Amino acid sequence: MRKNAYLKELTISGTQRRDGDDNTRKDVMKIQSWLSLNAIANPSSGTATAIDGAFGPATERAVKNYQEQVGRSPSGIVSNQLFSMLCAPMKTAFETPLEGDSFREHVVAAAELHLKSTAYELQIKGASNSGPWVRAYMDGHEGSPWYWCMGFAQTIIDQAASANGKNFKTLFPLTYSCDVVGMKGIEKGLLSRYQTVRTTPDLIQPGDLFLLQKSTWDWTHTGVVIDVNQDVIETIEGNTNMAGSRNGIAVMKRTRNFMQSKLDFFSVAPLNSDTTE
Repeated sequence: MRKNAYLKELTISGTQRRDGDDNTRKDVMKIQSWLSLNAIANPSSGTATAIDGAFGPATERAVKNYQEQVGRSPSGIVSNQLFSMLCAPMKTAFETPLEGDSFREHVVAAAELHLKSTAYELQIKGASNSGPWVRAYMDGHEGSPWYWCMGFAQTIIDQAASANGKNFKTLFPLTYSCDVVGMKGIEKGLLSRYQTVRTTPDLIQPGDLFLLQKSTWDWTHTGVVIDVNQDVIETIEGNTNMAGSRNGIAVMKRTRNFMQSKLDFFSVAPLNSDTTE
């Protein structure tokens, strides 16, 4: 993986506890973030808590609730081992061997792993687009200005490319901008415009990226195509919601009618070849 910021989200410096002398604000915020993410996946767990870096009674209770959820003695203390359990969804998403025989199949498999791992953003100190998943996709960046749909899409391409001994940067540069990828697609002849795709749907293949066109040279959202069925594509997208927003809250699976939407498509065909980079 070239995009390996996720590794920083899988560790803490040492055991953290209520009012502990060795507590660090950064580690406590990581713990509180993962407790809150656990609550999204398990709404009745009682693990949602403030993300403020202070390990007080509320955080201790949330930790105990998590320990009871996973069958551990409720000490309220977070060891490295317990933290590894908390952040296991991310480790699973990034490090599970990808199923399939081709690069395109690996792209779909990687996207599905992240979807199943309940990758959500958090609000921290009033800022959206924050939390462990956003930092993993955005190479450590987070906060309201950091729309992360392209960061997610490139992470998936990187994960599949790395599994095939390839470098995603031979396809496009590291970027968080849909416009950069769109222009690179035009430069390399890899971008199919929506007008062309509507007459030749076979140009769309699983593993490709869609780019939602605002105007001819402006794209506002992206995601990974996982299936094509007549006029409809199925996608897995980051930073979206049920309405298909480009600034949503999670990784979600969606359906889009490409005959009615201005969706251009970036082909990942070069990385699907047998040539390694």
